Amino acid sequence: MATEAASHGPDIASVVILLGAAVVAVPVFKRLRLGSVLGYLAAGLAIGPYGLGLFSDPMTMLHVAELGVVMFLFIIGLEMQPSRLWSMQGDIFGLGLVQVLAAMAALSTVGVALGFPFAPSLIAGTGFVLTSTAIVMQMLGERGTLSTPKGQRIVSILLLEDLAIVPLLALVAFLAPGGEAATLSDRLTGIAVGLACIVGLIVAGRYLLNPMFRILAEARAREVMTAAALLVVLGAALLLQSGGLSAAMGAFLAGVLLSESSFRHQLEADVEPFRGLLLGLFFMAVGMALDLSVIADQWRLVLASVVGFLILKAAVIYGVARAFRAPHPEALERTVLMAQGGEFAFVLYAAALAVGLISPTDNAVLTAVIIVSMILTPLFVILHDRTRRAAAPDMDGIEEPDGLHGNVLLIGFGRFGQVASQPLLARGYSVSIIDTDTDMIRVAGLMGFKVFFGDGTRLDILHAAGAAEARLILICIDNADAATRIAHLVKQEFPLTPVMARAYDRGHAIALIKAGVDWQLREVFESALATGGAALESWARMPIPSPKSRRRSAAAMPSGSTCR
Repeated sequence: MATEAASHGPDIASVVILLGAAVVAVPVFKRLRLGSVLGYLAAGLAIGPYGLGLFSDPMTMLHVAELGVVMFLFIIGLEMQPSRLWSMQGDIFGLGLVQVLAAMAALSTVGVALGFPFAPSLIAGTGFVLTSTAIVMQMLGERGTLSTPKGQRIVSILLLEDLAIVPLLALVAFLAPGGEAATLSDRLTGIAVGLACIVGLIVAGRYLLNPMFRILAEARAREVMTAAALLVVLGAALLLQSGGLSAAMGAFLAGVLLSESSFRHQLEADVEPFRGLLLGLFFMAVGMALDLSVIADQWRLVLASVVGFLILKAAVIYGVARAFRAPHPEALERTVLMAQGGEFAFVLYAAALAVGLISPTDNAVLTAVIIVSMILTPLFVILHDRTRRAAAPDMDGIEEPDGLHGNVLLIGFGRFGQVASQPLLARGYSVSIIDTDTDMIRVAGLMGFKVFFGDGTRLDILHAAGAAEARLILICIDNADAATRIAHLVKQEFPLTPVMARAYDRGHAIALIKAGVDWQLREVFESALATGGAALESWARMPIPSPKSRRRSAAAMPSGSTCR
């Protein structure tokens, strides 16, 4: 840790250094659009033993900070109802299993190609198979794709990799020098213990957790509810860890068991602050653990291993994704997100070191390889996002505008445009409608609306859509910048045509006025005024409660609850 404190009190200096490094680095990296993960990693490298030297034992901190991964998996579990998890079984045991086995077979060849024996090469490659749950989950959350189908497929693979740690640790024991002495009975006993821990956790979650939280809620002690939430997370992690399983998997199962509980949102709110801080600390500890001296001494081996592992794993991920009929953009994005090694490799390599399967030098090199790959991942994601081409829309059954002649041209047929079009259509006006969302256009067709595919920021599309003959143009899209560009273009090309526009906020409304639109309205302005007016009317009709009844109502509310 940082320099020893003069007294025997808490090492406040270390905490200040950690928080200060995060507070400085993360906003800078986010401002540079490099992501928070790379900011934490850079901060850890800067203050670690191979940077400024303010901390000397990053591996100890890494083990503590892994609690952030555990709590992250608990929160993910809270979002996974058992029925939803069951619906993912095909991806978990199909897609996930195929990717893990194919990657193990491919990556074990890297060590063999570099001249190492087969057994250490297999363990080295297998460790790289285990993707970093922390990095991938964080990036999926930042990109807003965690709950999408492609995000859920990645989550399924990560869950299978977490489950795979058990047989992989057994593989280490089997391949160890003298490992053949371990009897079949011993291995079966280990598997039985792991299964018993899972069953015990499921039984406890089914019959004990909800009654426990109900009793604690009646006690109206918010701090005890927070303590209980942490107890559940860490207790489940400890139970499965003691059975030879992944601690993160234990926390995930506890979250799943509580996902349909009435206390789910309270638990998520209690655990979330700890999860965020510890996950940030985990990334910083990974940065600290990057041994620059090992990289300097063994740079050729580290470089060859990183390149070989990344290329082969990327090829396997992409190939498996395409084999399971993922489109090219999804397969490529999954490859970029999952090509690195992960934190569970540290556990596997430590077990291999303990039984003499790899040497301390090998362990240091492999750890450096994993950390370098984790550090490179945010950079690969940034490069992918900046160089990828926008996917061409599927135009099957979609028509483009050509010589339309409506009284009104409506640009954008989302929720706002659909509502705005109804009075015009009801009074018999002919409305030409264009939009760029092909899925929405198909749905609108099923509802009886004829919507054409067209980008309102293009002058040729406006002409084809009949803007020159239209008596009124409505701009109803939800993209403020694009709406402003359309307004400028329309008023320059068709200055006599009235233009009415949807404004996102006050700043956008001012920009639209400067563009020359004839009428604009902030999208939530009237609804907000109506809500405020209804609140005043409701308040005026309410009887004024006495102070005694207020106290009685407050006492009846459960701890931590809010009026909605």
